[in-house]
Amino acid sequence: MRPSGLYGMSGLSGLESVTPVLVSDLGFEAYTALSALERSGFQLVATLAVAVVVLGLLQGYGPTTVSTARRSPVISVCVGLPSVLVVVGLTSVGYLLVGTSLGTFFGIPMAVFGAAVLVVLTVLGFVTIGRAIAARLGRDRLWVGVVVGSAVAGLAGLSIPLTVAVAGMAGMLGLGAGARVLVSTGGVSRPDERTVPPANKI
Repeated sequence: MRPSGLYGMSGLSGLESVTPVLVSDLGFEAYTALSALERSGFQLVATLAVAVVVLGLLQGYGPTTVSTARRSPVISVCVGLPSVLVVVGLTSVGYLLVGTSLGTFFGIPMAVFGAAVLVVLTVLGFVTIGRAIAARLGRDRLWVGVVVGSAVAGLAGLSIPLTVAVAGMAGMLGLGAGARVLVSTGGVSRPDERTVPPANKI
């Protein structure tokens, strides 16, 4: 006869190991179960809300990332491709660790951090796309880019493959520009270090 305590422990361990998979499956099924208009509305509202919050909280980093991506989109995409792979890999590893004994200390922080970075910078990528479109219409303003970028995300929601393609491009654009801004603000390419000789600094 199998001890009930041992059975309970093994059952709990098995439940922990399958919980992340079940949560992921339920989330994906719930998303795909939405109609095209529901997906479109959800993506529009979610992108708009995240963009407003991020640009409001990160008043220096957010607009600078958008400007950097818009100024040199090709370079940002080239930098963003490996950046997306790194962030997705980090998130995936953390997600897989959630069902293990290391999940509380390593898995959850890694998964949450990776997902947050991916979502925030992808939304900034949408804002960049929106601002580029708005500039063609003679309305080159950040807030117009937020509205137009949210509309682009909403229109992409009419098709799941289109959502994947557009979000992937926005993600590469945002992550690439975000990484470039982080590197430039911490390196020797800062404007004050270029214009003021070190010997003249007090």
